[in-house]
Amino acid sequence: MDYQQTLAYLYNQLPQYQKIGGKALKPSLDNITALCRIVGNPHKKLKAIHIAGTNGKGSTTSLVASALIENDYKTGVFTSPHLIDFRERISINGEKIPQDYVLSFVQQYKDAVKKINPSFFEWTMVLAFAYFQSQKVDFVVIETGLGGRLDSSNIVQPLVSVITTIGIDHVQYLGNSYREIAFEKGGIIKENTPCVVGYGINKEALTELQRLALEKKAPFIIAQPLKQKIKTDLLGTIQQYNIATALTTLRVLKEKTPLSKEQIIKGFENVTQNTLLRGRWEKINKAPQVVVDIAHNVQAVESIIGQLKHETYNNLHIVWGMVADKDVAKVVELLPKNAHYYLCQPNINRALNVLELAKYFDSKHYTVYDNCLKAYTQALETANQDDLILIAGSNFVVAEILSGIDVQGATK
Repeated sequence: MDYQQTLAYLYNQLPQYQKIGGKALKPSLDNITALCRIVGNPHKKLKAIHIAGTNGKGSTTSLVASALIENDYKTGVFTSPHLIDFRERISINGEKIPQDYVLSFVQQYKDAVKKINPSFFEWTMVLAFAYFQSQKVDFVVIETGLGGRLDSSNIVQPLVSVITTIGIDHVQYLGNSYREIAFEKGGIIKENTPCVVGYGINKEALTELQRLALEKKAPFIIAQPLKQKIKTDLLGTIQQYNIATALTTLRVLKEKTPLSKEQIIKGFENVTQNTLLRGRWEKINKAPQVVVDIAHNVQAVESIIGQLKHETYNNLHIVWGMVADKDVAKVVELLPKNAHYYLCQPNINRALNVLELAKYFDSKHYTVYDNCLKAYTQALETANQDDLILIAGSNFVVAEILSGIDVQGATK
């Protein structure tokens, strides 16, 4: 197999959750435990920071990793989903895992793991563990895929567990209440291991997380708001909350390893340079201003609506598509009425049909497109130089559009 055939093999083992939803999930850590045993339990040799949460976990993962990198630690990062390149999921100091390593790893173990029948995510997780261990990283910062308790990443024994936020999302898998979702996310809390939680977590969720921490005898630290704004190259006011969580996490780590405050601050300033993070209020064009954001649930949409109040523009154009298993009605209700919407449908099985999506936009001005890139192209042609185009609603909408444009925001 060549690299592309290897990727196809991984995608086809058991389809990824991102593409088909719950059918790809396995309610057990048995598979990842067996996989790691075959590979030599590489996760046991890693110093990990484990991060879960409804929103903010990708940004917090990258903030923590960037600070460690600036402190001259060789730092691995595991995150999901990827936007353009599969290898975005696994990186060291901002460098993606080499194609050759992916290819050789899969070829080496694909016969040995046939009886286990691992999912795409389980394959990816054990690949990451093996790669990080082979490269002798100093630390790894690991973002959960979905939930926490039964997520494949939860096989690690971290130095610190982090829970950024608790919101109502993925209810069909994690539960319908803040308490139930907190129970799943809080499953990453380990015995006698510090747990950091983000500021402002819902009281019901916080009570459940505190209960879990007490049960595990885990020191429980709630991040506090910053006394003053800290500079970062990550745009959006919400990043100050993520910085507060990251800073608290690094203070816990500082008790175990030397960390320079100056280098931590430098890390926050250079997140996009040091990591592969994209799609968080990312500006890809100036005139008109074009912003991409992977916001796709109520909590995240509330955040981008707040961010729009800080932006200066004439007319607002929003390219929007969603997957079918979200609370579409609540999300759409939050969206501005004074915008023109370019509704589209990402090319995945989980996508909400664009004609179904349009039914939720009866009170808003919209046009419908069967292709995300077409929707963006029309928005770009329609907008004036002093307008703002926002692309959001789904990771997959952002991914398809980023894949089809160049760095100036013009279509290929």
